[in-house]
Amino acid sequence: MLCMLPLAATAAQLTITIEGLKEELQTAVRANLTLEQYGSRDVTPAQVRRLFANAEKEIKAALEPYGYYNVTVARMLNTTDKSLNAIFRITLGDPVKVKASNVEVTGEGAEMPSVRRAVRRFSPQVGEQLDHGVYERSKSAVESALLGAGYLRMKATSHRVEVSRKANTATIDLQWESGPRMRFGEVHFSEAQFPPEFLERFIPWKDHAYYSPDDLLVFQQRLVDADYFSTVSVQPDLTKTDSLDVPIAVELAPAKRSVYTAGVYMSTDTGPGVRLGMQRRWVNRKGHKAQADIDYAQRLSAYSLSYRIPLPGPNDKSLNFGVTHRDENTYTSQSRTDRAAANETRKWHGFTRTVGLQYLSGNFKIADEQKFSKLFYGEATLTKKEADDYFFPRHGYSVAFGLRFAPEGFLSDTTFSQVTADAKWVNSLGPRQRLILRTSLGAMAVNDFDELPPELRFFAGGDLSIRGFDYQQLGTTNAAGKVIGGTYLAVASAEFERYFLPRWGAAVFVDGGDAFRAGEFDMNIGAGIGVRWRSPIGVVRVDLAKPVRSNLGDALRFHIGIGPDL
Repeated sequence: MLCMLPLAATAAQLTITIEGLKEELQTAVRANLTLEQYGSRDVTPAQVRRLFANAEKEIKAALEPYGYYNVTVARMLNTTDKSLNAIFRITLGDPVKVKASNVEVTGEGAEMPSVRRAVRRFSPQVGEQLDHGVYERSKSAVESALLGAGYLRMKATSHRVEVSRKANTATIDLQWESGPRMRFGEVHFSEAQFPPEFLERFIPWKDHAYYSPDDLLVFQQRLVDADYFSTVSVQPDLTKTDSLDVPIAVELAPAKRSVYTAGVYMSTDTGPGVRLGMQRRWVNRKGHKAQADIDYAQRLSAYSLSYRIPLPGPNDKSLNFGVTHRDENTYTSQSRTDRAAANETRKWHGFTRTVGLQYLSGNFKIADEQKFSKLFYGEATLTKKEADDYFFPRHGYSVAFGLRFAPEGFLSDTTFSQVTADAKWVNSLGPRQRLILRTSLGAMAVNDFDELPPELRFFAGGDLSIRGFDYQQLGTTNAAGKVIGGTYLAVASAEFERYFLPRWGAAVFVDGGDAFRAGEFDMNIGAGIGVRWRSPIGVVRVDLAKPVRSNLGDALRFHIGIGPDL
């Protein structure tokens, strides 16, 4: 060791140099080094001398959890009038290897598949480098498997790691006694706006089922998702030592019963507009829900009432009823329709499945032809959405599949069947970059296409379709060259976003596709650039796009949209 210190006690700036270690180990050493705390402030030589003397012990202690028990440290402290430089040259030596390992669970819990799997995967294994972090994670995995299977009274009977510095070896001895397997006991609900028999329908386990922390979390999430309560607390009572049943205490506080919403929006598809809504979170003690919405924009007005009967249980079913009046004036059509719907929604193999009936009737005008039609059809949809953040996902996707069918003669003016598929995928390409891909596909068979109202025909173009074109500008045309929609739809989009500030970014994109009849597909492509703002309610998108492949001109168009990506 070479140590050169002036006798003066004036303050100086300290720098620390560590040699011989990779980044991960160097970070661990600096985190354990008391000297590191003085690197950003002035210190005196006397202070540094005291801390420098203890640095070797701190460095060795920081490296032991990684399996390095025979570390050598060469130290040197260089000084000038205004600076101090502590230099540490570290030689790791050979790491400690596991010579023997005994990891065992006794009792009935030893036969649980999750427990056996955790024991089998325990690391480090014989011949591997001793790493305390890996060891602790493996130990926690065994204990989590026991707790997850209901063995809440498990205990460690042996917990020992012996290290021989001379032989550079380690011996692991870990043993647990599983104890008895616990079961769910009675569930006690605090006073709430619903009777206990209704709340019990949210419980995901059957009577006297084995205790499971995962089921407890599912129970709590079901109560939260029901949107009846402002506070939900689900806690096991583990103080009962004279029974194998674990009572569950549920504390509930009612949410605000009526919710009113109002908002102003801007969309190039419908023009500026306002939305008003009123939701009754519960209508009665059976948990029924009601909602009324008004959407009034430059080219759209819609009024709807809905009533929902939740049926809590394993599949989270609900019965839904609604009526809607819609008056729309788009680039291609004018329509005034009324709709009545009834359906059942439930969870199904990871999807949300909706099956129901709809009755649609009204007047519409397409390509200067005025029509009145009525359709009574069945509808089924499957939807699924997963994301790390639903307001601004960096990784996520959504998919939706739909099927409709109407037989002619039974409240319907024509027979038609229709299938649709929509998908969107978001993936992060770095801390500030995202790639967004989407597609929409559709096909139908119909006896009399002219009897279909605009909302059941396929169109392309607009904010959420092919940018660079007006809303519903693309589709099959009649003899006069006016768009009447298509029986097939194929649209795809690719978009790249780059955020230059935490909430502000830019995008480039290309969209393409068509709404067409069999054998008449005509690829239309729009491309452009946009500005992105991460608002509290979702991303605000302002895009400037133009057609790059089309027979409809090349005029620039603005597109504005607000809301979540998925």
